[in-house]
Amino acid sequence: MTDDMVRLHDEIHAMRKGRGTLINDLKKENKSREKAVKHLCSHFGHVRAKMAKHAKQVRVTFVDNLKRSVSALRKDMADDLAGARKAWAGKS
Repeated sequence: MTDDMVRLHDEIHAMRKGRGTLINDLKKENKSREKAVKHLCSHFGHVRAKMAKHAKQVRVTFVDNLKRSVSALRKDMADDLAGARKAWAGKS
């Protein structure tokens, strides 16, 4: 019975040591994951800011081109109306 008690004591001690090692390993892995997640979030933030800046530039360029196109169409329409008025007035 003494041998069984010694063996049981040794097993309990080994399991406690193993559990301690496991907990320490999990803590280290958790810290490593925290660093990786912080880095990833930071990367996402930089990429999102870069994408937002690019999207804004694209929108500004589009609106500028749209303004020019509409302005040109309005001028053409005004010229057509002026020409039509002259034609109806017989001044052409």
